[in-house]
Amino acid sequence: MLDNLLSKIVPLDIDAMKVAQLRLDSLTKPLGSLGRLEEIVVKLSGINCSPDPRVNNKAIVVMCADNGVVEEGVSSCPKSVTAAVTCNFTRGITGINVFSRLTGAKLVIVDIGVDADIPYSTILDRKIRNGTWNIAKGPAMTREEAIRGILAGIDIVKDLKAEGINLLGTGEMGIGNTSTSSAVTAVFTGMQVNQLVGNGAGLSKEAYINKIEVIKQAIEINQPDPSNPIDVLAKVGGFDIAGLTGCFLGAAIYRVPIVIDGFISAVAALTAARIHPGARDYMLPSHGSAEPGTKAVMKALDMEPMLNLGMRLGEGTGAALGLQLIDAAVAAYTQMGSFDDAEIEQYVPQE
Repeated sequence: MLDNLLSKIVPLDIDAMKVAQLRLDSLTKPLGSLGRLEEIVVKLSGINCSPDPRVNNKAIVVMCADNGVVEEGVSSCPKSVTAAVTCNFTRGITGINVFSRLTGAKLVIVDIGVDADIPYSTILDRKIRNGTWNIAKGPAMTREEAIRGILAGIDIVKDLKAEGINLLGTGEMGIGNTSTSSAVTAVFTGMQVNQLVGNGAGLSKEAYINKIEVIKQAIEINQPDPSNPIDVLAKVGGFDIAGLTGCFLGAAIYRVPIVIDGFISAVAALTAARIHPGARDYMLPSHGSAEPGTKAVMKALDMEPMLNLGMRLGEGTGAALGLQLIDAAVAAYTQMGSFDDAEIEQYVPQE
């Protein structure tokens, strides 16, 4: 089933992109003067197969799951925080609640593996299991569970596209997921674990050293195959990463632009790109997370974040800011006058 869905991923519409670039060049500004905002518009046109991209209906998908590796002391927060914050998303008081309201995005909260019963009908129940197993002792999940997580993400994108959503953001919530993300990054990039691991939510020096050793142990015990991305995901990843991987693949399957959030979201984006390289064309990075591994993931994706604010909250907060920049790019493209409107001679590149 997954292979059949992946076969639907096709390249961007080059003709639409060319028309969009010509229109950008006709606006009353020096050529290329809006920098990466122009690149965003051109990419959106290629995704939409139209030089008139629409990004008026937004949604941010937040995948929530627990990670068994927390029992190794890799986080300063107890596992119970995952369920608490997941429930707080329904109360409108978290960072992503504030930022999604600001950008006008629908918030889609998904329980894909929280180790608790979540009694809220407004939270999508896509639970695979109550948290992954401890990667320091064995694989996080079975290969079948990894694929279930990916398919869940793809289905969510399909449903949102059917609702009329035309721009997606991504986010996550899961204590311990910087450890799983660091492990996946180390496997995919070949970098040393200590180059990728941060202090997370305020680890002590001793706990930070322990975190590095736990991740090294997880990779050594599980021996994930870097040439097999689903194997890597299943052995040292998490349900949240699996679900987001599906979202990135689903965005490419159903031709919806999708914004990468921070470290964990970027790792899912990289996993999706390793499963199908064509998925990368549908992704837009938002911010450079303060987590050290983010730079390695962005390099592996050959992308550069729009913003660098030293953020590391997760939840999709960086993606929400990225959505606002996309709005600005499209507004400039659709509302600026042309050289003819301004009665100015059009700029011509000098030899």
